[in-house]
Amino acid sequence: MSQKDMTIYEHISELRKRLIIVVVFFVLSTIVSFFFVEPIIKYLQMADEAKELTMNAFRITDPLKIYFQMAFFLAFVLSSPVLLYQLWAFVSPGLYERERKVTLSYIPISVLLFLGGLSFAYFILFPFVVDFMLKISANLNIQQVIGINEYFQFLFQITIPFGFLFQLPVVMLFLTRLGIITPMMMAKVRKYAYFVLLVIAAFITPPDLMSHLMVTIPLFILYEISIWISKIGYRKVLEAEMKAANEIED
Repeated sequence: MSQKDMTIYEHISELRKRLIIVVVFFVLSTIVSFFFVEPIIKYLQMADEAKELTMNAFRITDPLKIYFQMAFFLAFVLSSPVLLYQLWAFVSPGLYERERKVTLSYIPISVLLFLGGLSFAYFILFPFVVDFMLKISANLNIQQVIGINEYFQFLFQITIPFGFLFQLPVVMLFLTRLGIITPMMMAKVRKYAYFVLLVIAAFITPPDLMSHLMVTIPLFILYEISIWISKIGYRKVLEAEMKAANEIED
């Protein structure tokens, strides 16, 4: 049964079924994550940018808070393929067979880009930001007392946004295949897009030119890659339209 043939009640029932699957898998992923949280937290504390710092808990609940936050984050990463697949399964009945195959391939690419964004932020950007902050403290003769809660909140604040920002090529390709945007449109609004990316980079990074450039330049490159990928998707759309037109003529 296609989505066009389904009633509103059947749509709601289908959505409910998909949500239940996602919630169940997220709960299972959270349970699995608890086995990895402690070694991951210890690894992050022993990293080069953190091992010279003494982590303090200013509230008795801080270690437990970090423990659960890390578990939920790992559970989100583990369950994200299931979430994306269930989203695809919900909308796929309304797509053509060709579109179903194409959009299904976006799922592993999206997950890899998310992990790539996290890796870029953690291994390249985060060490520079921490070093910048510590140098400011040293120049001002300020003794840093690091709270473990504040440290990990800062880590999440720097890294997680990049996981989502790296989804830009997939999002642009998806919107292009749906006919909502075109590569020509993206190229036309390039200067406005660059301005938005500059603002995003300013929010993520400290007021340091080097750190700002380390964020801004990759975002600009990511946007250009998105235009290039959008061109490929747009070409596929045109080919499909020409093929459909030829079939109608025949």
